[in-house]
Amino acid sequence: MLSPDKQLERIKRGALEIIVEEEFLKKLEKSCAENRPLIIKAGFDPTAPDIHLGHTVLLEKMRQFQELGHQVVFLIGDFTGMIGDPTGRSETRKPLTKEDVIRNAETYKKQVFKILDPGKTEVTFNSEWLGKMSVADFLKLGAMQTVARMLEREDFKKRYENQQDITILEFYYPLFQAYDSVYLKADVELGGTDQKFNILMGRTLQRKMGVPEQSVVLMPLLEGLDGVNKMSKSLGNYIGIDEAPQEMYGKIMSVSDELMLRYYELLSHISLEELHALKNGLQSGTVHPKKAKQELAAEIVERYWGREEALKAKEEFDQIFRQKGLPDEIPVGKISLENNWLPQIMKDTGLAKSTSEAIRLIRQGGVKVNDNAVTDADARLEKGEFILKVGKRRFCKVIVS
Repeated sequence: MLSPDKQLERIKRGALEIIVEEEFLKKLEKSCAENRPLIIKAGFDPTAPDIHLGHTVLLEKMRQFQELGHQVVFLIGDFTGMIGDPTGRSETRKPLTKEDVIRNAETYKKQVFKILDPGKTEVTFNSEWLGKMSVADFLKLGAMQTVARMLEREDFKKRYENQQDITILEFYYPLFQAYDSVYLKADVELGGTDQKFNILMGRTLQRKMGVPEQSVVLMPLLEGLDGVNKMSKSLGNYIGIDEAPQEMYGKIMSVSDELMLRYYELLSHISLEELHALKNGLQSGTVHPKKAKQELAAEIVERYWGREEALKAKEEFDQIFRQKGLPDEIPVGKISLENNWLPQIMKDTGLAKSTSEAIRLIRQGGVKVNDNAVTDADARLEKGEFILKVGKRRFCKVIVS
């Protein structure tokens, strides 16, 4: 193990807050003295089946803990997922079915090991203990906290003031998450800043139930491609870790120079020394932002797809944007004349997820046919061959017959 001070320095990288830092350092010192790894907990509700780079901020911090010799517990909240995390919600979240939870959890397990070391990761489900609690256990847990304390949460407070429904079950959500920490005897819990209330509840319950209080490492919420909003699939500003290498590479190359540095800090595996040198180089002008962005894009694509795919993605990006050419391989779609409505063609060829999305893209000026912008959502293609381009990176050769 590294010395406690060096470990703390690495763990603080990108973190917004450590609660309480002095306590955490003492845990690291005791861990080193006893040669005992700390138990690091991070919980994930399987509310969506796919992971994007925003989710990986926590996963990368978990990987750091693994490299420092600690035990990581990847907790899938299959029980709490059927309630729905109320964090940041202006209304009651629709609960998932058991089938949804199981399906999403399986996808999670497949994807997280692109980052975490399977041999050093304990995957567990909180239904293993929460699902076995009796009515008396639930009553005892509910007595651990007051309604007044729950209403200190900003989202609950706003809903209460606006006379919007808050279910009793939603009040239980932070208690269940907190009890996970009690059951696992977690030394440290990781989470996003939006999870601060829930994670601090873990410290409260541990104290009340005679378990040493966990330290808390809070990570920022990663901005999406727009550089403003949290990365989100619903906002369309995300980079999925299962996206095609060329798409992933191109999206990273599209971020601003300022956002690039944030991605370096939170997602890159370069050392702290290399990160400081990069920042200084960009500031002094000895490092070109585009070159730095290329290296970041290549690193992230290689992490999920391998070096060969990363090199191919770079070559294709250079060909499209520097040489203004077309990709070496363009998918081909054959369309009958009676189905020649452009939004339908875009949906059928995978250039859009739906005709409504295709209409939106057309009206926003993001669609070209044979390099000519199309803004009429009623456009139809006649017989012939056409190159459809959506945004900067999606192409399809369409044959209408």
